[in-house]
Amino acid sequence: MTLDDDLITLVDKTVRKLKTTRSGFTRDALRVALHQYNTERLEEQHRAGYEKLPVTDDEFSVWEDEQVWGGL
Repeated sequence: MTLDDDLITLVDKTVRKLKTTRSGFTRDALRVALHQYNTERLEEQHRAGYEKLPVTDDEFSVWEDEQVWGGL
Protein backbone atom coordinates (compact mmCIF):
# COMPACT_ATOMS: atom_id res chain seq x y z
CA MET A 1 0.00 0.00 0.00
CA THR A 2 1.42 3.36 -0.99
CA LEU A 3 0.56 6.43 1.08
CA ASP A 4 1.54 10.07 0.69
CA ASP A 5 4.20 11.28 3.11
CA ASP A 6 1.86 14.00 4.41
CA LEU A 7 -0.82 11.42 5.17
CA ILE A 8 1.64 9.17 7.00
CA THR A 9 2.78 12.14 9.09
CA LEU A 10 -0.82 12.94 10.07
CA VAL A 11 -1.54 9.30 10.86
CA ASP A 12 1.60 9.00 12.98
CA LYS A 13 0.65 12.12 14.98
CA THR A 14 -2.86 10.75 15.47
CA VAL A 15 -1.77 7.26 16.55
CA ARG A 16 0.50 8.77 19.19
CA LYS A 17 -2.43 10.76 20.60
CA LEU A 18 -4.66 7.68 20.50
CA LYS A 19 -1.93 5.46 21.95
CA THR A 20 -2.32 2.88 19.21
CA THR A 21 -0.27 1.71 16.25
CA ARG A 22 -0.34 2.71 12.61
CA SER A 23 -1.57 -0.80 11.76
CA GLY A 24 -4.32 -0.71 14.40
CA PHE A 25 -5.43 2.74 13.30
CA THR A 26 -5.47 1.65 9.66
CA ARG A 27 -7.49 -1.49 10.45
CA ASP A 28 -10.06 0.57 12.35
CA ALA A 29 -10.21 3.20 9.61
CA LEU A 30 -10.76 0.54 6.95
CA ARG A 31 -13.52 -1.09 9.03
CA VAL A 32 -15.25 2.29 9.44
CA ALA A 33 -14.89 3.05 5.72
CA LEU A 34 -16.30 -0.37 4.73
CA HIS A 35 -19.21 0.01 7.16
CA GLN A 36 -19.96 3.47 5.78
CA TYR A 37 -19.75 2.18 2.21
CA ASN A 38 -22.13 -0.70 2.96
CA THR A 39 -24.55 1.60 4.76
CA GLU A 40 -24.58 3.99 1.81
CA ARG A 41 -25.27 1.10 -0.60
CA LEU A 42 -28.17 -0.12 1.56
CA GLU A 43 -29.59 3.40 1.81
CA GLU A 44 -29.36 3.76 -1.97
CA GLN A 45 -31.20 0.44 -2.45
CA HIS A 46 -33.83 1.59 0.03
CA ARG A 47 -34.20 4.93 -1.75
CA ALA A 48 -34.39 3.26 -5.17
CA GLY A 49 -37.05 0.87 -3.90
CA TYR A 50 -39.26 3.71 -2.72
CA GLU A 51 -38.69 5.59 -5.98
CA LYS A 52 -39.75 2.49 -7.89
CA LEU A 53 -42.71 1.76 -5.62
CA PRO A 54 -43.62 4.86 -3.58
CA VAL A 55 -45.64 4.73 -0.38
CA THR A 56 -49.36 5.15 -0.98
CA ASP A 57 -51.49 7.50 1.11
CA ASP A 58 -53.24 4.64 2.90
CA GLU A 59 -50.31 2.23 3.17
CA PHE A 60 -49.74 2.73 6.89
CA SER A 61 -53.14 4.00 7.96
CA VAL A 62 -54.28 0.44 8.69
CA TRP A 63 -52.05 0.53 11.79
CA GLU A 64 -53.30 3.84 13.19
CA ASP A 65 -56.12 2.19 15.16
CA GLU A 66 -53.62 -0.27 16.66
CA GLN A 67 -51.47 2.44 18.22
CA VAL A 68 -52.09 3.53 21.77
CA TRP A 69 -51.13 7.16 22.22
CA GLY A 70 -52.21 7.63 25.81
CA GLY A 71 -54.57 10.26 27.10
CA LEU A 72 -53.52 13.87 27.30
